[in-house]
Amino acid sequence: MLSLDLHPIYRNNRDIELAMRQFLFTAARSGEPAVEIIPGKGTGQLKRRVLAFLDQKHIKKLYLRHESPPGNEGRVIVHFREAR
Repeated sequence: MLSLDLHPIYRNNRDIELAMRQFLFTAARSGEPAVEIIPGKGTGQLKRRVLAFLDQKHIKKLYLRHESPPGNEGRVIVHFREAR
């Protein structure tokens, strides 16, 4: 499973958005069934930013759904449609 760890760039808003955008477009093209984005646990502020990014209308078109696995709130799993 591909993963994107946001810890190294958590302070730079532009870098976070660019990294997530590139990662999701690459993941959607790769045919991976699911990928993970790791915002970490912390205060939850970075995770809220990740979820807000994923909920944008033009980004939602890339994937099927997203979830936070129970017991590991520091990750967001993004599921893609099956490749045809």
